[in-house]
Amino acid sequence: MIPSRPRLLLLGLAALMFAPLLAAQQPTAVIAARVSLAAWSDPLEALGTLHADESVTLSATVTDTIRELNFRDGETVTAGQLLVRLADDEAQADVRAAQALRDERRNAVNRLAQLQDRNLAPRADVEDAWARLRQAEAQVQALEARLADYRIYAPFNGVVGFRNLSVGALVSPGTALVTLDKLDIMKLDFTLPERALGQVTPGLPLTAVSDAFPDASFAGEIATIGARIDPVSRSIMVRAVLDNPELRLRPGMLMRVVVERAPRETLVMPESALIPQGERQFVLVLDESDQYRVDRRQVVIGARREGEVEVLEGLEAGELVVAHGTERVRDGQPTRLLGILDDDTSIPELLRRGRGDAADNG
Repeated sequence: MIPSRPRLLLLGLAALMFAPLLAAQQPTAVIAARVSLAAWSDPLEALGTLHADESVTLSATVTDTIRELNFRDGETVTAGQLLVRLADDEAQADVRAAQALRDERRNAVNRLAQLQDRNLAPRADVEDAWARLRQAEAQVQALEARLADYRIYAPFNGVVGFRNLSVGALVSPGTALVTLDKLDIMKLDFTLPERALGQVTPGLPLTAVSDAFPDASFAGEIATIGARIDPVSRSIMVRAVLDNPELRLRPGMLMRVVVERAPRETLVMPESALIPQGERQFVLVLDESDQYRVDRRQVVIGARREGEVEVLEGLEAGELVVAHGTERVRDGQPTRLLGILDDDTSIPELLRRGRGDAADNG
């Protein structure tokens, strides 16, 4: 019979000796991610400047004073809306005088035509009367066109700028009255290096962001590619169009552009799942039907982006790969799955959840 104290010492030594073996028999906890099909592209970045889809500075073409200003600063106006009217009293009087002369000559033509029907007027007199009538009609049209110069209408839907003139101000030809910009669609001009010419085509999607709206991105597409290469910078000008329904974007803004080259749907997994070995890449695939047993597999990868990598060969959509814990497991070992990464979870969250489950089981 071994005394109680030596017996306790022997049991403690045995526990220390067999503890590693017992720990090795417990499945290693890992976090996995599912290989999925996702949209992918090869980004090409640039800086660009915004321009309004249509932009014009409306100016006077005659000399006179302003009679009406029918807009407010920054107001949205519609095509055909009267914005500015100049004092046109004299021009209207000229039109009325020309109309009266036209009516007089039309009456003369009618009288001579009746006399000619009765052979009481020479044909030459009638032809001369017709010529004078056409001359009067042309003069009316010219004066009516001149009268239209006293009214400035919006040529398209848009947003007017600041009103810098007042009623009664004298303006002359060339005087800027108001700016008008069509902002629901914006043009984005940027340059790309010459080597990218064969990789971009009209219709290619892109996204643009601005420091003014750091949490927003604006989608668009390439509309036009310049016809010439700049011989100094060896770059080409590209124009894209962006929808701007909320009118947040403004002409002149600097935008950071990301062109989505070669858009495609491909297999994607977290970059943390990769195990590099020389020039080769491996992943640890989990067998869901066999205690999440590890299968070490070589893969061929393509492009990378933040936190993700494109898989070209070696995996199929839906397979589980170890995304956290790759250094603690070996080929053929069973594992304990703490969770699967997705858009709503993160590695720290799954680790906290795993520690909590382990404490509950203990």
